[in-house]
Amino acid sequence: MTLIDETAPAPDVVDREAWRAARLALLDREKAHTREGDAIAAARRRLPMTEVPNVALVGEQGETPLLGLFDGRPQLVLYKHMWHDGQTIEAQCEGCTATIWDFHDASYPNARGISFAVLSKGPWEELEPFRAFMGYTHPWFSNRAVDDPLLGPATEGAYVSLLRRGDRVFATNWITGRGVEAMMSSMAIADMTAYGRQEAWEDSPAGWPQSPTFSAWRTAGRPTPQWSRPGATPVDAAAHHH
Repeated sequence: MTLIDETAPAPDVVDREAWRAARLALLDREKAHTREGDAIAAARRRLPMTEVPNVALVGEQGETPLLGLFDGRPQLVLYKHMWHDGQTIEAQCEGCTATIWDFHDASYPNARGISFAVLSKGPWEELEPFRAFMGYTHPWFSNRAVDDPLLGPATEGAYVSLLRRGDRVFATNWITGRGVEAMMSSMAIADMTAYGRQEAWEDSPAGWPQSPTFSAWRTAGRPTPQWSRPGATPVDAAAHHH
């Protein structure tokens, strides 16, 4: 790691007015970047989809079908975590570790009907202690025996977005490489799916589910993560207000 101290090169020092002018000039470019990101997400919602098999994965409950990972929700986003067989915990992929570490809680996607899980080619007996050591709460599964190019172990460090239709499963999106870096938040996870954030401002095809408010991000009147984190017990907010 590179250490930064007071001897390291730093930006030029200017007065507040000059700083504000430079900042506002860059803001125009940032807004254009955000608008382009919205347009790309809108294009994702118009992608076609392709069917994938209901493959068998191995997790905490033993062999589990892909449909079980949806946990009753219509959409599922999978992250395919790279794995180095037989290596120690500290020798596992630093990039994938950072990606999952930056996304601890799937409460917001869950509120939009999106489940989240991690796949890895490692054998479950190696994945389980790694997951426990890192303190991850997302469901993890081994795809080591899966014979499918999209869901199997061949491609790592990637996101796959899936949509369920009854007992059939369809892949709607796939992201890997540097594209993974832009998907390290709840909003970005929703953006990669077929139905997006499901908010009224989005440019979505006709008939796509959209909510005119942000209420789906709240549970019992509070932000969703307050009630959905492991071990949380809802309380009467009024009784605790002084």
